[in-house]
Amino acid sequence: MTADHRRAAVLCGIGTWLPPRVVTNDELARQLDTSDEWIRKRTGIRERRVIEPGMSTSVLAVEAGARALKSAGGADVDLVIVATTTPDHPCPSTAPEVASRLGLSGVPAFDLNAVCAGFVYALATAAGHIAAGIAERVLVIGADTFTTVLNPEDRTTAAIFGDGAGAVVLRAGTADEPGALGPFDLGSDGTGADLLIVPAGGSEQRGSGRPLDPADVHFRMDGQPVFRNAVARMSESAGKVLDNAGWRLEDVDRFACHQANARIIGAVARNLRVPEERFLLNVDRVGNTVAASIPLVLGDAAAAGELVPGNRVLVTSFGAGLGWGSTVLTWPELVVE
Repeated sequence: MTADHRRAAVLCGIGTWLPPRVVTNDELARQLDTSDEWIRKRTGIRERRVIEPGMSTSVLAVEAGARALKSAGGADVDLVIVATTTPDHPCPSTAPEVASRLGLSGVPAFDLNAVCAGFVYALATAAGHIAAGIAERVLVIGADTFTTVLNPEDRTTAAIFGDGAGAVVLRAGTADEPGALGPFDLGSDGTGADLLIVPAGGSEQRGSGRPLDPADVHFRMDGQPVFRNAVARMSESAGKVLDNAGWRLEDVDRFACHQANARIIGAVARNLRVPEERFLLNVDRVGNTVAASIPLVLGDAAAAGELVPGNRVLVTSFGAGLGWGSTVLTWPELVVE
């Protein structure tokens, strides 16, 4: 089998969903020592979506997954992967329940936690299953309700994150087709684990014998080193995946960066010496949605006509762990709500 005709994972459906509740910067400013101007200047965010009582990550995942399956023309998938850092429960995995509620009972399903890089890691995992012949069609969902782990009094994190979900369907195809994913570049650096962390809730805290500090149940972020690492890692990963694909920067029509904040995306653009106009952006409307970030920005751009069939797209992400990942594809014909 030639390189152009090797078995590959091909994007054939996409769907997104956001909880209906909108929280504006002005609303946050009434609760915190902040302002709309302060938030916009540092993050580029003006509003975000937040779950309401009775909602959970699985609710968002099911909604986005159903839309992706509809976009792909049917529910005949044989694997479900949910990328999330905020599962409904520490145990069991959220994915089997999501699959069941989508009418996919009996289909293998599991969660994957790589935080903001989770969706790209999940794409690579799905592509591996397809390349190995283990699966023919895979539903990959990125869903997070990260507002549930934030300290509501910490303006540096409460202003950044939002809740949401996005999903894609991948099918077996060939590497020369529009929508074919790959190659991938993935990496991690555990020496930076403390830069973005929820200290409590895991075996380290539970097995320590120390009394629980209530503050440790909330997410913490060391902003400046996170910013530097995010810009450096996404820039480096983008360069590596371009080299592996045989593409040049000028070949890329659209860059889909993890939507951490607008300043990070702008810095990546400057690092790569690429006009910011080629970078897709929706963080101003949804905030940082963690594992949902990449499918949400792709779905939004496709629906708005900013991403059209034939566009060469570079996807790159960075998150806690530290972890990062990138891939490329040529955007296919898709039905997008």
